[in-house]
Amino acid sequence: MAQRPAWWGGSRHVKWTITVFVVLASLDNAALAIVPGMIPPLRDSLRASEAALGVLTGTSILVTALAAAGWGFWGDRSRRKRLLFGGTLLWAAACTLSATATSFAWLYVWQTVMAVGLGAIASVGFSVVSDLVRPARRGLAMSFWGVSQGIGTVGGQLIASQLGADRFGTPFVVVGVAGVVFALAYLVAYDVPRGFREPVLAAAPYDYRIEARQIPGLWAVRTNRWLILQGFSAQFAYGSLVWTPLLYQEKVLAAGYGTDTATKVGGIFATLNAVGALASIIGGHVGDRWQARDPRGRALLSTIGILGAIPLFLVFFFVPLRGLEVTDGAGTWLLLRQVLAEVVTNPWVGAALATGILALVLTSVDSPNAFALIADVNLPEHRGTVFGAGNLANGLGRATGSSLASAAATAMERSLPPPANWAAALAAFQLFFLPTGYCYWRASHTSPEDVASLQATLAQRATGAGDDRAVT
Repeated sequence: MAQRPAWWGGSRHVKWTITVFVVLASLDNAALAIVPGMIPPLRDSLRASEAALGVLTGTSILVTALAAAGWGFWGDRSRRKRLLFGGTLLWAAACTLSATATSFAWLYVWQTVMAVGLGAIASVGFSVVSDLVRPARRGLAMSFWGVSQGIGTVGGQLIASQLGADRFGTPFVVVGVAGVVFALAYLVAYDVPRGFREPVLAAAPYDYRIEARQIPGLWAVRTNRWLILQGFSAQFAYGSLVWTPLLYQEKVLAAGYGTDTATKVGGIFATLNAVGALASIIGGHVGDRWQARDPRGRALLSTIGILGAIPLFLVFFFVPLRGLEVTDGAGTWLLLRQVLAEVVTNPWVGAALATGILALVLTSVDSPNAFALIADVNLPEHRGTVFGAGNLANGLGRATGSSLASAAATAMERSLPPPANWAAALAAFQLFFLPTGYCYWRASHTSPEDVASLQATLAQRATGAGDDRAVT
C-alpha cells in the first residue's frame, strides 16, 4: 500500500472531508427537487400529466429510500468511501442522462436509476458524518448537514424553475455535472474510521462491523422505534411540501400571468420561503445545549417545533397573492427585484411569505436533532443501517405523501379551481405532524436510558472487554 502524505487524517483533511460531504448532500437533494420545480415545462414538453409527474416524484423518493436501506447495511460492513464514490457517480450520470429524455417513459427510467445512487449519500453519508463530530456537537453538525440538504432542495427548485422554464434538460445537466466534479473531489477525502469522535474510545482501535443477526436487535432500542415511526408520519406532511413551488406557480397563473412567468416567479417565492430552513443551525445548537442539561432535550425540542408549525402552514397555504404586480415575460433578475418589492409593499404577499418562513423555522429543529439522536443511541457500526431503516420509513411516507397530495389536488380540482385545490390538499396533509409530535414526546422518555446504555457498551469496548456483537 502506498504511503499516505503527512497531512492525511489531519484537521484540515477532516474539514475538507466534511465540506465535500456537505456539498454532496446538497447536490443529491437538488437532483430530487428538479422535477417538482419545473412541472409546467415538463408537462408541456413531454405531454405528461401532473398526476404522472407526481407519481415520478414519489417513485424517485421511494427508490432512494429503498436503496438507502441496502446501502446503509453494506456501508456498516465494508469500506464506506468506495461505496459513496460509486453511488455518487451513478446518480450524477443518470441525472445528466435525464436531459436526453424524449418521452415521459425515458425520464422515468433515468430518474429511477438516479434514485438508486442517491441512496448511498443518504445512509452511508450519515454514518460517516456521525463519526466526524463529537457527541456534544452533533446537533450543530447535523444541522449543517441538514441545512445543506435544504439548500440543495431550494437550489434544485431554483435551477429548475429558472433554467428549465425554456429547456427542461438544462437543470439535469448542471446538477449532474456538479455531482461528477464532487465525486472526483471525494477521492482525496479522509476514509473516516468508525467511532472516530467518540470520547470514550479515545485512541482505542475499533474494528466492529454489523452482522445480519443483529438487525432485529436494533428495533429493540426503544428510541429507534419512535424515531422511525415519527419519520414515517412526518414525511406524509413533508412529502406534500414538494409541491410548494407548484402551489406558488398556480397562484401566479391565477393572477393572470403566463406559464413562463409563473414558473419563474413561483420558483422565486419557493426559494425565499425556504430561508426559514436555515434556522436548523439554531435548532441544532439549542438541541445540543438542552441535551447537555437534560437527556430528554433533543426530543422535547422537536416535539415543540413540529406541533407549533401546523397552524402556520395552514395559514400559509391559503393566503392569496392578491394584487401581485410583476412584469410578464421578464427575466429572472427583474422578477426577483419585483417580488422582493412586493413582499415589502403588498401585505398579502408579505403574509404569504412570512407565515411560510415561520412554519419552516419551527420544523427546522426536527432534522438535526433526529439525526443526532440516531447517533446518540446506536453503536458506530449500526448507525448507517438504522438511518437506512429510518430513511426507508421516511421514503415510504414521503413518496405516499407527495403522490397522494398530487392526486388529492387533482381530484379536488373538479370543485376547487387552482390554486385552491392545491392549498386544500397540502393543508390536509399537515395533520400528519400530530402523530409525529407524539412520537417525539415518547422518545423523550426512552432516549436517556438508551444513551446511557450505548456509552456503557463503548466504555466496555475501550477497555478491551468487548462483547459478542463483533464480526469475526
